[in-house]
Amino acid sequence: MVKRTLLLALVAACGSFEDEDIVIDLRVLALSSTLPEQLVVIDLATEPDPIDLLDQLAPIEMCALVADPEHDRRLRWSMTLCSLRNNERCDLDLPTVPLTSGIAEDPDTTLPEPRMCATIVPDGNLLGILLAVLEGDAFGGLGGIEFGVNLRIGGETDAPDLDLFAGKTMRIVPKIPEMRTASKNPTVTGIEITLGDAAPVPLPLGRCVEQTAPLELRPSERVRLFPVEAADAREVYTVPTLDGEQQTFTESLTYQWLAGRGGYSSGTTGGPRDFAGNPAPLFTDFVAPREKDLAGVTDVPLWIVQRDERLGSTWYQSCLRIVP
Repeated sequence: MVKRTLLLALVAACGSFEDEDIVIDLRVLALSSTLPEQLVVIDLATEPDPIDLLDQLAPIEMCALVADPEHDRRLRWSMTLCSLRNNERCDLDLPTVPLTSGIAEDPDTTLPEPRMCATIVPDGNLLGILLAVLEGDAFGGLGGIEFGVNLRIGGETDAPDLDLFAGKTMRIVPKIPEMRTASKNPTVTGIEITLGDAAPVPLPLGRCVEQTAPLELRPSERVRLFPVEAADAREVYTVPTLDGEQQTFTESLTYQWLAGRGGYSSGTTGGPRDFAGNPAPLFTDFVAPREKDLAGVTDVPLWIVQRDERLGSTWYQSCLRIVP
């Protein structure tokens, strides 16, 4: 009897776990840079001039997508340029450079939408970080040099030990072979939504606060969401191989699906082809929250984050109105 009671308690506890696809409190959903990858021309026969390499780089803007549905408050945030450990925290054994900091208005309800962005200028600060990373690189930078931006964020009046951290990596790569092209952020031409057997229609994009008449669903209703990719969304790229040759690939794209309430059949779709060569499904089904979980008409925010396999990312926001 004791074992059975313990088993039931464990099952109940497992059922109480939060769904990672449903955003109910402060969360950093994505970071995106305007230039996830940059190429530099080098002469393998001579020692590269760091200043010449720096002159080939362009400024980068890094921005954050943040949600905080549980609170109506301002957020305290900062960004730091550094070399990242585990794609999140700065490696404090290497140089770090504070980029910017500020107080952002509520990200869910403020018009216009607050921007949490920083600009990375190709200057001596960036050069110092790149040289420090290069010093520990066994391949001398031929495979590329990675650096990143760390975001720290928390409620304006919260204790700093409650802050969240997130990081975004970028890469500088030699232009080898000659036809190599830098990664760009992927895009979609839109998101389609299908209800039952009806023809798909475009999902209006924009936060709930920006939409006067979001698409309406009934409680527990199921709809299918499908990203419509731009023709050039999946880039073809060529990289050198260890044997001195080169190999060409076509990017695979993934989609992360997030919502304020309800649930998804799959929180992540896309990715590489399977072992038989079949493309990975891109769609997911969204199920609206149950009527008993609603206190009247409820607007549910949606976030879709599109990522490629070369550090590129783009996000889209939308809204569904659940009408009991």
